[in-house]
Amino acid sequence: MLRMLRARLKQGFRTVAFPGKPPALPPGYVGRPRWERGRCAGDCTACIEACPTGAIARTGDALTIDTGRCLFCTDCTDTCPTKAIQFTAEYRMAARTREALVVDDRPHVLAQARMGGRGEACLAPTIFGRALKLRQVSAGGCNACEADTNVLNTIVYDLGRFGIQFVASPRHADGLLITGPVTRNMELALKKTYEATPSPRIVVAVGACAISGGVFAGRPDAAANHDSPVPHKGADEIIPVDLYVPGCPPHPATILDGLLRLLGRLRD
Repeated sequence: MLRMLRARLKQGFRTVAFPGKPPALPPGYVGRPRWERGRCAGDCTACIEACPTGAIARTGDALTIDTGRCLFCTDCTDTCPTKAIQFTAEYRMAARTREALVVDDRPHVLAQARMGGRGEACLAPTIFGRALKLRQVSAGGCNACEADTNVLNTIVYDLGRFGIQFVASPRHADGLLITGPVTRNMELALKKTYEATPSPRIVVAVGACAISGGVFAGRPDAAANHDSPVPHKGADEIIPVDLYVPGCPPHPATILDGLLRLLGRLRD
């Protein structure tokens, strides 16, 4: 017994201080991309051609990076001769709308809490502010996003301290957390799970696959891949989505940051 107590005292406190303090990210962490207009050669298309999912596009003189499609593979930075695209250590990447995931040279806007209709008081803090129960739906993913979602339940992140828990039944849930590109075989299952979740409900799409189909959807300019009958191009083709968490897979801190912002717990 004394040996057990000694070992426990030696281990100390393992839960991270986030969100009180920024998370400790590994040295090789690849976060939100940044594009510098001044470095970009207007006629260069190397990064666009290198992107495996077509996340990079040019509109006029502006380059845009769709983090909802981005795999964070760094092929674009390795190819860019002027290093106009760089990946930062910014983990706060979740967004309330699909359009807000598109990066250009404008300032980044962090996700905001879910609002009610006609500008009413914020639904999420009012209804789900003290407790949020989520049903996780793996809709054809590779298990990478599922693994990083499961990490939130460990002692390191201790998701339960925020009143957020994963439950076994959608009838006991306040919303859904979806991973994977939503294959055709999972389409009906996702719809039924959504319908079984009581209203008002929250839907969170985690990872590039759940947002856009990811690598399974292929490039928009490659018809053979983009028109594949197997995956959808994101969960919002099936049901409405309240929060998008980009990444392949997203870091656990990115997922947790997005959830807390949706609930109005974080605003900076």
